[in-house]
Amino acid sequence: MPTRHDIRNVAIVAHVDHGKTTIVDAMLKQAGAFAAHQHLDDRMMDSNDLEREKGITILAKNTAVKYHPKDGGAPITINIIDTPGHADFGGEVERGLSMVDAVVLLVDASEGPLPQTRFVLRKALSAKMPVILCINKTDRPDSRIDEVVNETYDLFLDLDADEDQIEFPIVYACGRDGIASLTKPEDGTVPADSTNLEPFFSTILEHVPAPTYEENAPLQAHVTNLDADNFLGRIALLRVEQGELRKGQTVAWIKRDGSIQNVRITELMMTEALTRKPAEVAGPGDICAVAGIPEIMIGETLADPENPIALPLITVDEPAISMVIGTNTSPLVGRGGTGKGAEAKSAVKDRKVTARQVKDRLERELIGNVSLRVLETERPDAWEVQGRGELALAILVEQMRREGFELTIGKPQVVTREVEGKVHEPVERMTVDVPEEHMGAVTQLMGVRKGRMDNMSNHGSGWVRMEFVVPSRGLIGFRTEFLTQTRGTGIAHSIHEGHEPWFGPLQTRNNGSLVADRAGSVTAFAMTNLQERGVLFTDPGTEVYEGMIVGENSRADDMDVNITKEKKLTNMRSSSADSFEAIVPPRKLSLEQSLEFCRDDECVEVTPEAVRIRKVNLDQRERARAASRAKNG
Repeated sequence: MPTRHDIRNVAIVAHVDHGKTTIVDAMLKQAGAFAAHQHLDDRMMDSNDLEREKGITILAKNTAVKYHPKDGGAPITINIIDTPGHADFGGEVERGLSMVDAVVLLVDASEGPLPQTRFVLRKALSAKMPVILCINKTDRPDSRIDEVVNETYDLFLDLDADEDQIEFPIVYACGRDGIASLTKPEDGTVPADSTNLEPFFSTILEHVPAPTYEENAPLQAHVTNLDADNFLGRIALLRVEQGELRKGQTVAWIKRDGSIQNVRITELMMTEALTRKPAEVAGPGDICAVAGIPEIMIGETLADPENPIALPLITVDEPAISMVIGTNTSPLVGRGGTGKGAEAKSAVKDRKVTARQVKDRLERELIGNVSLRVLETERPDAWEVQGRGELALAILVEQMRREGFELTIGKPQVVTREVEGKVHEPVERMTVDVPEEHMGAVTQLMGVRKGRMDNMSNHGSGWVRMEFVVPSRGLIGFRTEFLTQTRGTGIAHSIHEGHEPWFGPLQTRNNGSLVADRAGSVTAFAMTNLQERGVLFTDPGTEVYEGMIVGENSRADDMDVNITKEKKLTNMRSSSADSFEAIVPPRKLSLEQSLEFCRDDECVEVTPEAVRIRKVNLDQRERARAASRAKNG
């Protein structure tokens, strides 16, 4: 078969925070993608605001570097897909793998293979792709290179890799310094026999197969991602499998339902470094972007009008977590932070609070996010959104909040399925790294959540690694408690492990809530009296309403409290009358922490200015009646 030797397509996959984006930065710089005077940010591929804030990659993105071989041969284009490292964004990883011919598996020289490493490697091995192992961060003081290489071999054997796949080349790198070597350095040192990434580039050229194609075959191009442009409209990112794609060409668009429509390619672009540049033609193996098809979706095919042959649709793993997203129904809807002042009034002008706006936004999200599902509920202003994990859904809510939406979010639930007449629920494989002294606390935390220990290893460095299989619903609200119990030192990562029979009831949060019993503004006087009852979430002056949760009770049941109570003033003065008690600073909950905190009868109100937790039923008397009905059956 003919082969294109001027191109290589490779994906860089790894666990979160093992240095994928940093090493792509170094590749771009050393391949001469930027002028010497250009100012460059760190982690250039993380272009999304949320990605920069959270320090993680959320969307799979592609870049291309022109590599000039040292022997003076023709330049070779290396298309690199930078994939997310978090299991919740696994749909992005699966799409990225459909565009490439090999993967670079990046593993931290200290942490070794972690759950997401297993996930992305399983996908690459099942697609029969060759793998290049890159041991990154060799300069970490606690690096243990030999052990990590052995652990990676064990992982390959565990995932039933074939003989060809297990004979992988190994590159040792320090991505931050842009240095790689084929010779193993000493633990805790940068490779000494190299000053750049040349060995890494040459390994990619040698071990990543060049794209092959059939001579004179009809056009076939697979849509793997979508983007948008203010001038060009929807842009489809695709890989050309066979034939050629030209600007202005008429092609057959094969939709998901099998129907075929002839469309014209108005614009064709190829990626160079971080920008897309106009091109005239894209051949087999090229990754390009096309405009002119406003309704195109991920997984569809562009083909030859004379001989349209569809490529297989992209399938992703089933969702595991769901939550109900609806319009904001609280008394403070559309009022900004406090609802007072000229600034607040101008801020709420562009507020999106209607059911139609929320529905349109969720449908827009479905276009580019193949791992999400949106289902109708009994209410016309609320929808059930299903995704891979809590973080993926929280990221969607955070994006909508920044766009001006006001929402009510229900407590995250697991998506169950029926197998042979029995209810099965999703389970996760949780890997926990903790100092030895916190081992008992973590085992106890997992025991309450019906987790069973599968594996435990002690590297002799004072840290223990434990692996648990635990139901997904047991991990809702787990991270906050885990960090508290381990004094912020523990590291926990989980990955979807399939479905198992229902584990039975779980009691995750022992404490009840402090619920405001009337509307008004929080006073320091009331907070002083209430802080011994539990932990408060609100500052003095915050506006509250009946049914809003203002703190966590120190006991198991809920307590209705008056947090707006003011001190009675008299005309008598004495030096000892005023007691200046210190107010304990309130605990500020982020969006993710608020979702974790929720019980079944609670939900989260999300606005651009505030995140509030509230009861689903705001009326105090109706809640009491419902509780007595439930108690008496």
